[in-house]
Amino acid sequence: MKGTFIKIAAMAVMLSSGLVWAQKQPKPKSQKEVDAIMAMQNAPDPDSRIKAAKDLIVKFADTEFKPFALQMIVQSYQQKNDIDNTIVSAEQLLEADPKSYIAQLAIAGTLAQKTREFDLDKEEKLSRAEKMALGAIESIKVAEKINPQVPDAQWESFKKDQTSEAYQAMGLIAMVRKKYDAAAKSFKDSVDVAATPDPATMVRLAAAYNLSGKPAEALPVLDKVLGTPGLHPAIKQFADQEKARSVAATKK
Repeated sequence: MKGTFIKIAAMAVMLSSGLVWAQKQPKPKSQKEVDAIMAMQNAPDPDSRIKAAKDLIVKFADTEFKPFALQMIVQSYQQKNDIDNTIVSAEQLLEADPKSYIAQLAIAGTLAQKTREFDLDKEEKLSRAEKMALGAIESIKVAEKINPQVPDAQWESFKKDQTSEAYQAMGLIAMVRKKYDAAAKSFKDSVDVAATPDPATMVRLAAAYNLSGKPAEALPVLDKVLGTPGLHPAIKQFADQEKARSVAATKK
């Protein structure tokens, strides 16, 4: 959810480096399995990556790389913005690895972003998203670094950014529920915990401040966002709109 929910490219690097493999370092059982794994990792686009990952799972039923393959599938469906298949594949990943924060974040973020005020099953979806977000925070706390070659600082930064994703989902959930003070708190937690704060989350924080009647608190956040070098035009537009609201509200 960074930019939408997850930094797809950065996460893909983590996955292919072996950083988030669960429980133990998996081992291939044959050269053919190695070839299938490499085909999955080297796939040039989401569709071919999904196909290669599914081929690995089907052709090598006893592969220790099933959680890794499912992670790749989840990430790829997120990249395609395929909501239904993101949820389905994340649920499959949870079956393979009940403590997978990749799956928990995918479900939490997707439901939090796509649930609307007048959905008949709104509270059911939001409660599910909240449970997954809270579960992800706890799973990340105890996640172990599998690849010993990865520097501790890089691993900790990765964990911080993933925790930030969970808090962002909590903020979005609160926004749908129109609990703007709670949303502001969660978005602030997301910004504060992140190794690299997301400008989009900062604008959401400012929007929550505005909606909760605290425009004076929104302004410094927006000024910081608007001072970000290379800010994405869409985020700049969003920030400009919120700053106009903040300025107007402080003049009343």
